[in-house]
Amino acid sequence: MKMANSLRGEVLNLYKNLLYLGRDYPKGADYFKRRLKNVFLKNKDVKDPQKIKELIGRGEFVMKELEALYFLRKYRAMKQRYYSDQQN
Repeated sequence: MKMANSLRGEVLNLYKNLLYLGRDYPKGADYFKRRLKNVFLKNKDVKDPQKIKELIGRGEFVMKELEALYFLRKYRAMKQRYYSDQQN
């Protein structure tokens, strides 16, 4: 039972972190929130701890991808600003 509770906590943290990252999603926060909720609800009946860990791993991968996407977008915006200032 303790293992299930710790996995539940990990799942909740993952959900919260993804929800937070979804605020800046290119297609909009509401779009992201709906998709996120659907994915988590689709897997809500998974009981196998190994499968849950696998799903958590997939979610953490998505988090890293989102962070990379946002970082790249900020980098491009800064680069564009910097180079457009240099040309003036």
